[in-house]
Amino acid sequence: MARYIEHPLIKPEKIEARTYQQLLAADVIRKGNSMIVAPTALGKTVVAVLVAAERLRKYRGSKVLILSPSKPLAIQHEESFREFMLATCTSLTGSIKPEERKERWIKSQIISATPQTVESDILAGRYDLRDVSLIVFDECHRAVGSYSYVFLASNYIQNARHPLILGLTASPGADEDKIKTVCENLFMNEVVVKTEGDPDVRPYLKPIKIEWVKVRMTPELEDIRELLRKVLKNRLKMLKNLGVIDTISVGKKDLLKARGRVQNRIARSTSPPRACYRAISLLASCINVEHALELLETQGIRPLHQYLLRLKEKKTKAAKGLLADPDFTRAMHLTRRAMMSGVEHPKLDRLMEILKRELKGDEARIIVFTQFRDTLEEIYQRCKREGINAVKFYGQNSRSGEKGLTQKQQRDIIKSFRMGNHDVLLSTSVAEEGIDIPSVDLVVMYEPVPSEIRMIQRRGRTGRKRKGRMVVLITEKTRDEAYYYSSIRKERSMKENLRGGSVNVEVNPIMEPSGEGPFIYADSREVNSRVLRELKKIGVDFELKPLAVGDYQISEDTIIERKTTQDFIGSIIDKRLYKQAREMVKNFKRPVMIIEGDDLYSGFINPDAVRGALAAVAVDFGIPVIPTRSAEDTAAMIRRIAIREQREGRPDMRVRTDKKPLTLREKQLFIVESLPNIGSKYAERLLEAFGSVEGVMNASEKELRSVEGIGAKRASEIRRVIEAEFKGPDEATYQFKE
Repeated sequence: MARYIEHPLIKPEKIEARTYQQLLAADVIRKGNSMIVAPTALGKTVVAVLVAAERLRKYRGSKVLILSPSKPLAIQHEESFREFMLATCTSLTGSIKPEERKERWIKSQIISATPQTVESDILAGRYDLRDVSLIVFDECHRAVGSYSYVFLASNYIQNARHPLILGLTASPGADEDKIKTVCENLFMNEVVVKTEGDPDVRPYLKPIKIEWVKVRMTPELEDIRELLRKVLKNRLKMLKNLGVIDTISVGKKDLLKARGRVQNRIARSTSPPRACYRAISLLASCINVEHALELLETQGIRPLHQYLLRLKEKKTKAAKGLLADPDFTRAMHLTRRAMMSGVEHPKLDRLMEILKRELKGDEARIIVFTQFRDTLEEIYQRCKREGINAVKFYGQNSRSGEKGLTQKQQRDIIKSFRMGNHDVLLSTSVAEEGIDIPSVDLVVMYEPVPSEIRMIQRRGRTGRKRKGRMVVLITEKTRDEAYYYSSIRKERSMKENLRGGSVNVEVNPIMEPSGEGPFIYADSREVNSRVLRELKKIGVDFELKPLAVGDYQISEDTIIERKTTQDFIGSIIDKRLYKQAREMVKNFKRPVMIIEGDDLYSGFINPDAVRGALAAVAVDFGIPVIPTRSAEDTAAMIRRIAIREQREGRPDMRVRTDKKPLTLREKQLFIVESLPNIGSKYAERLLEAFGSVEGVMNASEKELRSVEGIGAKRASEIRRVIEAEFKGPDEATYQFKE
């Protein structure tokens, strides 16, 4: 007879009492911030539920936040926690209006959300993480670089009264340094590993049988490959002769690194040799041909044909060079002829054999994973012709003229598949992470992927309720074989790095900002900028406003326009730069421009054009240009400028916004703020003191001085502006500077 978890906040007879889950939850509560690494089917979500229930019981009135990398996952977690717990649950995603998100946050005990949504709301000041007693990072291996998990973990540790972090993943990665980075970014004290071989896990994990099905390329595909290889080899020889590469035995990663080296050389030279631009074009051609070969070897004729058509429409020098190459045009001709003749990749025939065999007799649920949407469409059309009941599942982005699926459509497809309305789910990588498809009997990988994380995620879609199987289709003597062995090697390395079941990690505590920081206004369009995250970390208080000019207003006189190097290049090309510079000079006494990044000269624009633009900004407009290396460096620079400008405390400044006042209150403040040396703070004080705009305008100098912060000089200047006779443009003088 099954035993169930008993807890005042968990619904009776809802969660089976599994010892390993209870021990994991107890360890997290006892040891603190922890990462749990466990196979997909072991119920990591249940561990999160157990920890959440105990935190809500211990800290009454607190909240639990569950973060997931996608909207479907966030909604799925909301449904799971609502099913298991006696608590108010909700979800927050970008499709919900900001004010409604704020209301949901206030009213709910358990919030499931996408990290980008929560990050945006925190930066906008809609709510904070102070009362969150547990934050769960699902698929926590994503906590690297500029991903929102990193900012949210830091903000949480800084602000929460009773912080506890739980990270969940089936695959943290093979790189030991990456695992350490994730742990540092999420302030993990402990990494707990549960494997398929653990005695307490084995009874609950169904074995997964993996089969490797190999196919050989057809003569038609071989002929096209031979031509593409010839095109690639000729260009690689040219690059070797130019000294860009040492050998012609290189892959796509090597080509990308070589391109970076050439771009850096262009950046460092005042007059780059023409050979550099020739090399850039050749490298782009090689990367295009490498991709074409990958499609041919691993996907098939139709995906290759679609790619070649898109390449034909490009107007770049690299594309034009390929289209002028007889071998490349011959390859295009053979591809088109093969497609018209119905030639398909041999994988497709083998896939149909596998699906038909599995679908005979007993009901079965099958997922087929493929990397490219063009291939997904080809498989779907073949399934329709073969009478196989399949459905497509892919992401929300639109590509190649095909609209992405909406969040509702994705939910409906998964629900329909789960209910048995479809036998086969054809999916891109969007179904790899966490999507709840509990009854899959077979996973077919149309091609291997060179990622141990993705291989583990895909394999985890089967073997949940009964014995599972995974079939990997591999084209012999192609990159399929290299990708497969690469993923196997990386997975083995990951297990070796985590071997021992528990890995202690030293994490440096976050440094709290010292003292009261400066205050600035940030343009609301900067809400997704990493700079705002960094400003928050270093104690800069800010308010988001739709600024008419610049990105960060530091004082009444100082505005900062922040541009990444790519944005700076773009503003030269579309001529935004000089218009923005004119507006900054027109509206502020001390405008500043920050250019962020170290690759200002690595684009395709002539370096002299970049230098000319910099000279124009600095000399013609008199705007200081400050270089910074990163978003972190930019934030530190903004803070330093703000400290210099605000030596006397938080400034009262009039904000130049591009938003017209709409409410009566906004209109009243707008009028009073137009008085000399009156910002939003003093405008509010004046209106509160005199009751109306008319009252402010009629107040005497003595009455004005009675308002806190309005000294004799400011009061005198206000009365002078109100009482002075208006003069025509020929008579007017501008002597209102203090």
